[in-house]
Amino acid sequence: MFKKSVQNFSGKICEVEIGTGEKAIKLGGESVLPFYSFDGNVGNTPKVGMEISDIVPEDWSDALKDLYKDVISDPVAWAKFVEEKYAPDFICLKLDSADPNGLDKAPEEVAKGAKAVAEAIKTPLVVAGTGNHDKDAKLFEKVAQELDGHNVLLLAAVEDNYKTVAAAGAMAYNHKIGAESSVDINLAKQMNILVNQLGVANDKIVDNAGSAAAGYGYEYVVSTLDRIRLAALGQNDKTLQVPIITPVSFDTWKVKETVELEADSPQWGSQEDRGIAMEIATATGVLASGSNAVILRHPKSVETIKNFVNALLG
Repeated sequence: MFKKSVQNFSGKICEVEIGTGEKAIKLGGESVLPFYSFDGNVGNTPKVGMEISDIVPEDWSDALKDLYKDVISDPVAWAKFVEEKYAPDFICLKLDSADPNGLDKAPEEVAKGAKAVAEAIKTPLVVAGTGNHDKDAKLFEKVAQELDGHNVLLLAAVEDNYKTVAAAGAMAYNHKIGAESSVDINLAKQMNILVNQLGVANDKIVDNAGSAAAGYGYEYVVSTLDRIRLAALGQNDKTLQVPIITPVSFDTWKVKETVELEADSPQWGSQEDRGIAMEIATATGVLASGSNAVILRHPKSVETIKNFVNALLG
């Protein structure tokens, strides 16, 4: 009689909670590889979030802007619309208005806007910065203060600003911290160690180990996620035993396949369909390699990925 072998790991991914109340979500908690329910405890179901911006995102495709045309100029209305119509597991508010290369709004003003969004919804909030490390340090300090009590995830702390972001976010105001690194297991480990050494425990850390659109150095992303998970579970490496979030939409809507207009390349078909396909292809790969949460833009991508997760975990 055939007896199926079971792969047992000594490690377990830490559980991290974001949000408050009945809609709060938990990431991580697994002690097996992604979707390996036949081997043991798969932890919390992977979560799917939707990205919005605190200003009209001019670089978004016309199809996306058209979807949100009635609310796109008001982040509070946009967040409520997304919550009610698409019911994502969380909402990612990108603070584009603070970008020094754009409007360069003051951290105090931007943080008050983020607070208005947090107070208008019950869905957990992930707050993404500008990518400018100096500005983000000042920004997240104010955001952490204004959003006290909302238990948000601040995305993200990097080597240049982690002391400020982690101290304000996790230690002063008890939020969760995204530790960001650039598609390398050693860099991911190093960031977590640095944040741990400040006194922030693993149950307040979510890794952003890097992202790329499918076909654009993507194999490095999925192989890095694989290595991180195998080290965390198989080698019981406690510095890597934290959930992973991948901001898929940040990359997938910038590549040629999604920005090329139909008028310029009619043989490529619908620009909107290309964007959705790229987002879905990228999200499925990172989830299968170890990501516990993905950030997406298009409602069809969200619906498809939710169905994908439910089909695999039943």
